[in-house]
Amino acid sequence: MPDAPAISVLMTVYNSRTYVAEAAESILAQTFRDFEFIIIDDGSTDDSLSILKTLADKDSRVRLISRPNTGLARALNEAIDLARGEFLARMDADDIATPDRFEKQIAYLRAHPDCVAVGSRAMNIDPYGMTLLPRDVKLTHEDIDAELMQGKGGAMIHPSVMMRRDAVIAAGKYRHEYNTLEDLDLFLRLAERGKLANLPDTLLHYRQHLQSIVRTKQDEQNSKRRKLMEETYARRGKGKPDESTYNRPVPTRGVAQLREWAWFALKNGKLPIARKHARAALKMSPLSMDSWRLMYCSLRGH
Repeated sequence: MPDAPAISVLMTVYNSRTYVAEAAESILAQTFRDFEFIIIDDGSTDDSLSILKTLADKDSRVRLISRPNTGLARALNEAIDLARGEFLARMDADDIATPDRFEKQIAYLRAHPDCVAVGSRAMNIDPYGMTLLPRDVKLTHEDIDAELMQGKGGAMIHPSVMMRRDAVIAAGKYRHEYNTLEDLDLFLRLAERGKLANLPDTLLHYRQHLQSIVRTKQDEQNSKRRKLMEETYARRGKGKPDESTYNRPVPTRGVAQLREWAWFALKNGKLPIARKHARAALKMSPLSMDSWRLMYCSLRGH
């Protein structure tokens, strides 16, 4: 494949105008520069496309495709079909990659030919980019696969992962019937074709916000996870999975999450961010004494 880049970066975008420029720029600022950046605008109705066009005009590595919405799994498969690189690097439109992410991951994959996918640790950040808590992950194939077999898709943080393109294609790429769990499904199948790994380095700032899939589609995920885990256990000849493998706890949502972020910001002296979250919590729950107390404390500064 003449002039093929080493890495094809896959990013899909749907109404991500708030974060997409920062996410894309973190990719374009990588110290390892031999990549193409395939961006699928999946039918955005906000300003995302115009932001992406500006970025594409500035950097020839960007390959921008825009068309009506199809959903994440189909959009990712479209990007894979366009990819020319030996390796596929995932990225989400609301996260931030550290500059050395690609450099470290491609070095690992080249040094470990039996590894088909490598992720990393990450640092959670809030909607305004405030550092929250580190997101730890297991490092070895055995530990990662054990967590995947417990239905834990976060065993590998999807937008932190770099994969071998031939292994992804051989595994059947993403399956749209498991949209919202497409990462867990693919990682389970990749684990049957080679080794998985996570680097101990923190190579991604992982954005937390109220519109994330894990907060808005948990019921749908649990329903699909049951079918997926039963299928996987049968494929691996392991009988039937325990119920705990497909019923995941519901994460903090809505006003409770806003209050949690606000108190965290207040405790760490981030007063402007604390006040932003407090105002949002008060707007969402104006009759709550907890919201008013939070607003009062954030204005006082403690």
